[in-house]
Amino acid sequence: MIREFFTGVRILGRGFGMWRTRPKLLALGLIPAVIAFLLLAGALIPLGLTLGSITDWATPFADAWVSPWQELLRFSLGAVILVAALALSGAVFTALTLTIGDPFYQRIWRGIERSLGGPEPTGDTGLLTTIGEGIRLVVLGILVALLTLVIGFIPVVGGVLASVIGVILSGRLVARELTGRAFDARGLTAYSRSALLRSGRARVIGFGVATQLCFLIPFGAIITMPAAVAGSTILARSLTERAAPPDA
Repeated sequence: MIREFFTGVRILGRGFGMWRTRPKLLALGLIPAVIAFLLLAGALIPLGLTLGSITDWATPFADAWVSPWQELLRFSLGAVILVAALALSGAVFTALTLTIGDPFYQRIWRGIERSLGGPEPTGDTGLLTTIGEGIRLVVLGILVALLTLVIGFIPVVGGVLASVIGVILSGRLVARELTGRAFDARGLTAYSRSALLRSGRARVIGFGVATQLCFLIPFGAIITMPAAVAGSTILARSLTERAAPPDA
């Protein structure tokens, strides 16, 4: 299981390797990533700047508390809110970027499919499907953020536990969304797609967690997104080939 997890991490590394071998192809994904990044930053920066006021408003009962307990409570609450917001940000960024840059990312994943050899899948991966999957991703991302927020209030271990679970769950959501084009082009049903993702759960989580962590690096999401699309194509191919019958 650990080996499979790090196989997923290495697959993202292969995606980053495409910046060296296919720089012009991956560069197509930079503009939509920048647009989505700026839109998301427009929401996260005000949140960060007003976090102190939000925690003060949410904890009026602590106004009479003595130092350092008042500061500790409000700092902890602010940290939990920030962790939940970051857990949601990966899902929102992925959904926005793939929707805005659909034609560009279509070219990227098809180019990677051709570079991997073998028959190129030609099924439909239209914009409406992308929008629908994006909405689904954001809704699930909100649920993950709420779960992260609740876990964060567990005494002592809540902050660390919320961070770990938030990264794992949001990373899995991101990985599922990124592999969508390659799976849809193969004509897979939602059930078959879920079965493939379950069969390689540790690999999918490894890829998703690595991607999510790269998203959290300042400006890292912009460079990571095209590489993640390339890596997700490799991931989808590896899961499909592993599940295929020996004589297929």
